[in-house]
Amino acid sequence: MSRTAGSRPRAWQRMLSGRRLDLLDPSPLDIEIEDIAHGLARVARWNGQTRGDHAYSVAQHSLAVEAIVAARDSDPLARLAALLHDAPEYVIGDMISPFKAVMGGDYKSVEKRLQAAVHLRFGLPAVLPKALERAIKAADKLSAFHEATNLAGFSHEEAAAIFGAPPAGSTLHLDFAPRPASEIGAAFIARFHALDQTAAEARGSLRKTV
Repeated sequence: MSRTAGSRPRAWQRMLSGRRLDLLDPSPLDIEIEDIAHGLARVARWNGQTRGDHAYSVAQHSLAVEAIVAARDSDPLARLAALLHDAPEYVIGDMISPFKAVMGGDYKSVEKRLQAAVHLRFGLPAVLPKALERAIKAADKLSAFHEATNLAGFSHEEAAAIFGAPPAGSTLHLDFAPRPASEIGAAFIARFHALDQTAAEARGSLRKTV
């Protein structure tokens, strides 16, 4: 793209909704759940190096993480935060951890700004409480362990060394078989609306008691 000397290069992406999201200064007003679901359902985890006829998408991973958190915390806001924990990847893609380490702070700063904008758009605090952050991270690693061993060719020992072994005696009743993008995108939107509705009802009940 041509640009005049000294002008800033284009840092926004046009979404199918028509929104233009600026990566350097993201506005919550430019974020739509349909764009997030559409994008995440088409972003492959593990750089696409997984078994199956379909890519294992970030949207399917996000649903797994939300289900793990839900087994331990019924708070709809906590579950909504878990569902949206990788939402920035609808814009910046899913970079594998080794590449994030190479990129360093610039990548993380963009990711954090996008995450804060997503949170504010959907009624969550820009920065989550530390306890919830830890719970989501633990669920993220547990899902990653099962994805690694079921889909990405890791041995149990190798996955445990990288992501941590599942807690002794724990069971996880989730299907990690990769599903089509259109199917998983619809499932992501449905889960979002169910959680958003429950969270809205909880907020309404709280206001009535104050």
